[in-house]
Amino acid sequence: MSKDWIADVKKYAPKADEAVLEGMLKTYRLTLSNADAAYVSFSDAAELETVRKNFLQKKLGLTQSDAELDEAIKEIGAKMKDGSKNSRLAVYYLLAEKFGKLDMFK
Repeated sequence: MSKDWIADVKKYAPKADEAVLEGMLKTYRLTLSNADAAYVSFSDAAELETVRKNFLQKKLGLTQSDAELDEAIKEIGAKMKDGSKNSRLAVYYLLAEKFGKLDMFK
């Protein structure tokens, strides 16, 4: 991959676990290779619903209410609000970290 996805994550989580990052890269390599899917738009309600349903609920197995999960996504969006594109890998890493689920990707 030509894009340095790991550097994107480390912008927000400087001490990110390398083993977790490598595992996430393996899991989401195809997604990250698609320009439309590689980034998360925090202003797109359908996109945020996809993050909640497909990543938080299905992948991470979280059972919190939709409102609580949506609030967590919003919190990560605020943390990443620096004018750059929001890489899906960074969003997913920060959410997995928030919910204590990073070990799933080792």
